[in-house]
Amino acid sequence: MNRPTDGGGPRRGPSLEIVRDGRRSGGSPATFPARADRREERTERAAGAPPVRGGTDAPQPSRQESPGAELRERTADLQRLKAEYDNYRKRVRRDRLAVREIAVANVLGKLLPVLDAVTEATGQGEVTGGFERVAEELRSELAALGLESFGTVGDSFDPFVHEAVSYRCTDAVERPTCTEILRPGYRVGDHLLRPAQVAVAEPPAGLREAGGDGGMRV
Repeated sequence: MNRPTDGGGPRRGPSLEIVRDGRRSGGSPATFPARADRREERTERAAGAPPVRGGTDAPQPSRQESPGAELRERTADLQRLKAEYDNYRKRVRRDRLAVREIAVANVLGKLLPVLDAVTEATGQGEVTGGFERVAEELRSELAALGLESFGTVGDSFDPFVHEAVSYRCTDAVERPTCTEILRPGYRVGDHLLRPAQVAVAEPPAGLREAGGDGGMRV
């Protein structure tokens, strides 16, 4: 053991510590191996080699593949968003047309009695001169709004659009037929405003059964 001398004795140099088996004489572990490891790690980084950690050398994701995958994902999102917007726009347009047809049908339905009166007066010769021009303009404007009349002599009887007021049997027809139009029917697009009132003629029961070749059986 080296002990400091008392008083004014000559000073000695610093005591030397003996390092054995990686340990100093004071009992603290030596730091040389850790420093050497750090120097090797700095050298590898300077040379461009990535440091190996955890004993795995898994490949890093490519910087060119990642933007490409993200671009494809964003493109798919935009296409899906565009398809949803197109469907929404078509649905809104279809709803607007339906609302418009319903509104027009309600208005034209209220004007049908006026149109019937004008038609009846015209048939009796009471609409002449300026009133005739007014009647023509009224029919033209109603047609422009989509009003369509139907019901013609000779049409096949359809219970969905015809209202049979009278009925008779005759062998002059081969199927139920409208022989007289008592009041025309009106519709707007697919909306039926009023069925046509008609007189119906139907063949006798024996003539209603058709043969397999399309002929009539008596």
